[in-house]
Amino acid sequence: MDLLEKVVALCKRRGFVFPGSEIYGGLANSYDYGPLGVELKNNVKKLWWDKFVHGRDDILGLDGSVILSPRVWEASGHVAAFTDPLVECKSCHKRFREDFLENAKECPECKGELTLPKMFNGMFKTNIGATENKESVAYLRPETAQAIFINFKNVLDSRHPKLPFGIAQIGKAFRNEITAGNFIHRMLEFEQMEIEYFISPKSDWEPIFDDWLGEMKSFLQEMGVDLSKVKVREHADKERSHYSKKTVDIEYEFPFGTKEVYGLAYRTDFDLKKHSEVSGTDLVYHNVETGDKFTPHVIEPSFGVDRSLLVCLLEAYKEDGQRVYLSFPPKIAPYKVAVFPLLANKPELLKGARAIYETLKSQMVVAWDDRGNIGKRYLSQDEIGTPFCITFDFQSLEDRMVTVRDRNTTKQERVAIDRLPEYLQNELK
Repeated sequence: MDLLEKVVALCKRRGFVFPGSEIYGGLANSYDYGPLGVELKNNVKKLWWDKFVHGRDDILGLDGSVILSPRVWEASGHVAAFTDPLVECKSCHKRFREDFLENAKECPECKGELTLPKMFNGMFKTNIGATENKESVAYLRPETAQAIFINFKNVLDSRHPKLPFGIAQIGKAFRNEITAGNFIHRMLEFEQMEIEYFISPKSDWEPIFDDWLGEMKSFLQEMGVDLSKVKVREHADKERSHYSKKTVDIEYEFPFGTKEVYGLAYRTDFDLKKHSEVSGTDLVYHNVETGDKFTPHVIEPSFGVDRSLLVCLLEAYKEDGQRVYLSFPPKIAPYKVAVFPLLANKPELLKGARAIYETLKSQMVVAWDDRGNIGKRYLSQDEIGTPFCITFDFQSLEDRMVTVRDRNTTKQERVAIDRLPEYLQNELK
């Protein structure tokens, strides 16, 4: 098995990621996050929010609706321009995005002849209300950004931020993907962490753009990513989105090729001006010190949550002889610590271990495991990326110390029970 196959198998076996609708034969490009996957996902989102919202003075948060007025998408250009070229095999009738076939002239599945490309809109269309007609059409959002733009005035009027400032959002987006993805890299339903960073049109935007590029790389490093596997690729003119003056992809060397993880775009004033024009609402910034009124320009750092998780899993996957472990940085590990009694059938050991578990549980996310022998418990926690395992044994009854085992090195250390919280806080930094 290659690395991706090993990670996919581990994710299913240990409860990180499950195939979507599996008992009904599955649904292409659809996955569900299991008990450990949702913990990992929440930790990645918290790391991002702490870094870019709580850790800065110039970013405010927002949580916009998934379904917006269809006029939003008409104004933004998505109804007309959010399209991809689609080809169909004349033999097996499977459909593919032409831009993903890399100039192939035949079907990748059956070698059949392909049709000429037709443009296909990638937005999911739905209807609001009891009747389905042109007036009831709505869309599931294909990006989170537009909710930020249409709330620009609300944020200005309620919080009065000074330029430059950003509005951040984490939320679901939906795209009608035809081409099969690689695990959670490309899905019908995915989650984005996006910032719209508003600047004066007179600002030198390029240094700000470069600063955000550095911040995005820094975030990857904080998740344990080796930056030697990260590439930055600028979009050619014909590849750039309709709203962008400059776009770069931050790419990662996946087992299936070097592909996009994050994107950074200079959207100029396209979105705010379009929404001002179509809605009739003035989306301008008023500089009270100079009296100037103008439409800000926007730099957009966009982070994929699911792609972040895939990169984290691939980077963390390690094999050490017969042992497999996930070397997550403690900040994103689903469990920080696991607590065991040496033997599950000894009440005195159960009681001692349980007391430690209850104490630590109020301070961090802790796993409890009393199944099987101690060796298997260690291996199980290694596979889910738990940084430390604590074992309460017979000696603990005498000296009030426990064995603490390190996931990465497997080294063990005796630590006094009353020092455990302090010890772990230092080790988990």
